[in-house]
Amino acid sequence: MDKPTIKWMGSPNFSSPRGYKIIAIVNHIMEGTLAGTDAWFANPASKVSSHFGVGKNGEIHQYVDLKNHAWANGAVNKPDWPLLIPGANPNYYTISIEHEGQSGDVMPEVQYQATLALHRWLIETMGIPVTRDTIIGHYRIDSVNKSRCPGNGFPLDRLLKDLQGGMDVLKAAVLLYTKEDFWAGYDVAVKNGNCAVFIRPADGSVPSEALSAEKLIVVGGLTTNHPNEVLLSGKDKYQTAAAVAKYLG
Repeated sequence: MDKPTIKWMGSPNFSSPRGYKIIAIVNHIMEGTLAGTDAWFANPASKVSSHFGVGKNGEIHQYVDLKNHAWANGAVNKPDWPLLIPGANPNYYTISIEHEGQSGDVMPEVQYQATLALHRWLIETMGIPVTRDTIIGHYRIDSVNKSRCPGNGFPLDRLLKDLQGGMDVLKAAVLLYTKEDFWAGYDVAVKNGNCAVFIRPADGSVPSEALSAEKLIVVGGLTTNHPNEVLLSGKDKYQTAAAVAKYLG
C-alpha cells in the first residue's frame, strides 16, 4: 500500500514509547479548521495533539511520529469499547486522526478519500485488523464529554466496508469467544490479511456477517458449525493459545 502524501507539521505534545502494541485507530472531529488545529497542536500550553489531521480539501497533516503517543484519547468516561486495557492510557495503544469540520458536517468526498487512503496505509503499516472495535470514534472511549466525536457526519459504515474490500461477503473472519481472546486472535487476523474480527455477544450467538464469511476462524469457545471453519480452541486459555501458536506456525 502506497503512503499517501502527508505534510509534516510537528507538535511538542506527545509521550515517548511505552511498549504497547498499536491495536486501533481512533477518529476525531476537529470542531474547527485544519489551520486552527495546526496552531493549537503546535502550542505546548494546549497539551493536546493527534497523530494526523485530514482537511476538507484532502490535505493530510502529521503532528506526532507513529513511534510516539499523541495526546488525543486519554480520558476514559463511561466507555463502550471492549479493547480498553485496564490501567493503561488509551493513547499508548492507539493512533489518532482528526478531521476538519463540525460534528454534524457531511464529509466532502475529497476528504473521505484522503482519510480512506490514510487508514489503509496505517492498517498495513501497523498491522491493525479491520473491525468495528479497531476502527472507532472517540465517543467509544469517552461517551460523556466526546459523545459527538467524530460526529454523525462521519461515514464509519462506508469506511469499514471500503477497508474490508467493499465486499458484502468476507473472504475470512476471526470470531473471538470473549474479548479476553483478543490477543490470541490478533495475529490470526493479521495472517489472514488483516481480516475482520468479531466478538461473540453475551448470548453466545454468532454475528451474521461472520457466519457469511467464506472462512471463519474461531478462537476460543465452541464450534459454530460453519462449513469452512478453523477451530482454535482448548479447555482453557493456555490450550487456546497453544492452538493459535500452532496455527501461526
